[in-house]
Amino acid sequence: MSTLVLGGTGTVGSAVVNGLLERGEAVSVLTRSPDRAETLPQGADAVIGDLQDPATYEHVFAGVERLFLLNAVAATELQEGLAALNEAQRVGVRRLVYLSVHDADAGPHIPHFASKVAIELAIKASGIPYTVLRPNNFYQNDVWYRDAIVDYGVYPQPLGGAGVSRVDVRDIAAAAVNALTQAGHENRTYALVGPEALTGEGTARAYGEALGREVRYMGDDLDAWQEQALQMLPAWMVYDFRLMYAHFQTKGLIASEQDLRDTESVVGAPPRRFADFVREAVAAWQA
Repeated sequence: MSTLVLGGTGTVGSAVVNGLLERGEAVSVLTRSPDRAETLPQGADAVIGDLQDPATYEHVFAGVERLFLLNAVAATELQEGLAALNEAQRVGVRRLVYLSVHDADAGPHIPHFASKVAIELAIKASGIPYTVLRPNNFYQNDVWYRDAIVDYGVYPQPLGGAGVSRVDVRDIAAAAVNALTQAGHENRTYALVGPEALTGEGTARAYGEALGREVRYMGDDLDAWQEQALQMLPAWMVYDFRLMYAHFQTKGLIASEQDLRDTESVVGAPPRRFADFVREAVAAWQA
């Protein structure tokens, strides 16, 4: 059965592609760039197109039977997600797995949370057998902070002190592959979370222990974070992420016992622990 992966060149999507290929599945990946197409793993077919260009839709979705729908955080996220869903309906997709966000309903004022809530509602009304995966903040996001952690001894992500039940991308990919290829996950919504609620201070401490020296948490000052972030990210994204981090700091994003049971059910194993990820990451960074 043919599976199209949207977002298949990113951190989560590439892991989903590899997981499907390991199971011998036929996989195609949407990309806007012919250059990116050449970096796909052996066995994955590139489909050149753009969800912002309706003229490419007929080509992109031709023959698709299963769809993994991941929309990167973007000002056009809602439009792109709905376009993909409408095209999935048009071609008769038989299974759709959508990557949302943990407890999105609790943060409807956050633009990229709100987009996911709207797309979830449309998916559930579409009639396509679906699975919604709602992951927490990714462990692998910390790869972006490698230089700050290793070279300067600072952990900069302003997670706050309320707690965030972060999750490993490998568990997200396993859940997606299972939902796409196994029976029993139809018309279900699963939280994807880690086994502990992590704070900014606790995260910095974990890196310090793995490195054998102090790593300081940069703190909860969102004005200072914004000033730094604007040097690397577009202003609309900084605005969106600032609202998200304020939500983390005041409310947290903490897993319930049911969330943990959901995660283990769809992953097929207990979720990976953050300390194990940190040890692996630090070893790779130091190699």
